[in-house]
Amino acid sequence: MHRRRRTALLLSAVIAAAPLLAACGNDAHPGAAAVVGGQRITVAQLESRVKEVRAAQRAAVADEAQYAQAVAQTGTLTRDTLHGMVLDRVLQRAAEDAGVTVTPRDVQQMRAGLEQQAGGPEGLQKAWLQQYGIPPQRLDENLRLQLEAQRLAARLGTNTSQPAFWNALSKASKTLDVDLNPRYGSWDARKVARVDAKTPWVREISTAGTQQPT
Repeated sequence: MHRRRRTALLLSAVIAAAPLLAACGNDAHPGAAAVVGGQRITVAQLESRVKEVRAAQRAAVADEAQYAQAVAQTGTLTRDTLHGMVLDRVLQRAAEDAGVTVTPRDVQQMRAGLEQQAGGPEGLQKAWLQQYGIPPQRLDENLRLQLEAQRLAARLGTNTSQPAFWNALSKASKTLDVDLNPRYGSWDARKVARVDAKTPWVREISTAGTQQPT
């Protein structure tokens, strides 16, 4: 994955549909989509985040045709949302390790500046939803993460597209021992990215009339 794209994933989750994955054998992650630093990201939490994005998209358009177009233009919502949730925790760990902090006042100052550029709060919310797939209720959280990324890069004497920044995230990934439920692939700590699983006991099933997780 290009580093520019991985940087964008610090800010967003991208949307789309994908085939249903069914796993045979024992589930090593009952109820968990991922375990990061011994802390679970539950399937319920993941599904809740996906619903937030879908609801925000639906509220932002005038009719079903526009909503369908918005969904069609995005890709693998569930998997990329999980990628973002894991990456957020990895970034937070890397920032903590580097002594980087971000206060609520920092976030509000950044938000005020962005709102001014976007023509007001609604303009900023619309822009973040369209560009990054961030629903309004997650905006402050996302801005905090963006500030953490910027300050971490500055502390390292680099920027968020350079190897030194991603090396710090890779180190944090290894420390946290990120472990994904195979249904959603696996986590490559070196690349700091989710990758699709290629295991013989995971198969794609095409089920008519069944909502397919992404």
